[in-house]
Amino acid sequence: MAKTPTTTTRDGMAVMNLSSRIFTSFLMVLAILMQGPEAVAEEPRSLGTFRDWSAFGYTEDDTLVCFIASQPTMAEGNYTQRGDIWILVTHRSPAGERDVVQVRTGYNYMENAPVTVTIGNETFTLFGEGESAWAFTRHDDRDLVTAMKAGVSMVIEGRSWRGTVTTDTYSLLGFTAAYGTISQTCAE
Repeated sequence: MAKTPTTTTRDGMAVMNLSSRIFTSFLMVLAILMQGPEAVAEEPRSLGTFRDWSAFGYTEDDTLVCFIASQPTMAEGNYTQRGDIWILVTHRSPAGERDVVQVRTGYNYMENAPVTVTIGNETFTLFGEGESAWAFTRHDDRDLVTAMKAGVSMVIEGRSWRGTVTTDTYSLLGFTAAYGTISQTCAE
């Protein structure tokens, strides 16, 4: 039986602990729903789990789509309600889209507020749009993925439309192996 998400508090801040089984099921359904009604997509199939990262693939309109996903090991902020939180890196072959990083945060971002990603001594700035944050350019995506391969953990800080600051910590253990799997499966 899958566990349900739980919320605890630490120093007056909400901390969410999410179940990976619920997360994986959620991602499979979400990958189909994100494509919109006009897209024809098969159900994502698991390509494997690599420590804290999972890899998936599916076909959409004759395009092979592969993505890896993870959930935060810790999600902090002074919030009362928050949706599912995760990060994806996607390849689409033969479309040539590679290393597209998407952060889903479980709330709508504040307009024009930067989203920061810190990996070791490197900091990256993303832009928030709705519940997602994206890199500004493909080059930024590639730099972020390179840092993720070399890192151990990653901290993402964002601000909700209400002004609530959240800090989500992700493990990068297994990222490189999961990334290698989707890169091989969705080779250009």
